[in-house]
Amino acid sequence: MAPLFVLLGSFLISLIATKMFTKTFDYPLAGRIAMAVMLVFTAIGHFAFTKGMTMMLPHFIPFKTIVIYLTGIFEIIAAIGLLIQSVRVLAGWILILLFFSLLPANVNAAIHHIDYQKGSFDGNGLIYLWFRIPLQILFIVWTYLSAIKFYPHLEEA
Repeated sequence: MAPLFVLLGSFLISLIATKMFTKTFDYPLAGRIAMAVMLVFTAIGHFAFTKGMTMMLPHFIPFKTIVIYLTGIFEIIAAIGLLIQSVRVLAGWILILLFFSLLPANVNAAIHHIDYQKGSFDGNGLIYLWFRIPLQILFIVWTYLSAIKFYPHLEEA
């Protein structure tokens, strides 16, 4: 739930800031800034809750701790990429693929009642997916709209 609040709160702040500085509401820019802030926020979780996040990964994935650290670093790099004009579309598509690839970990966590923050098996279970899957869809649509769809064509740049 916290990533959603970070996303929406930073979007509102970014929207107000872009209005103050550019005299117009720049929704795609505010969307990219908000997604970048949210990604840095969630990336911190990869380092703060490593044990629980490794528990979320399906059993067939090797080197779980390394995977968690690398995905945290990757999220930070992608967040930066969203803010760089020359790579924001690429960063957007890569993030969309990342959001799709997270689904097996979320399903695994729900099936096994994993609480990633505690690193325990007393999480919310399958009810978690009723929130998490729509949230992943929101992240995908958000990224597409702010980084890809409303991005000026390269010929115009």
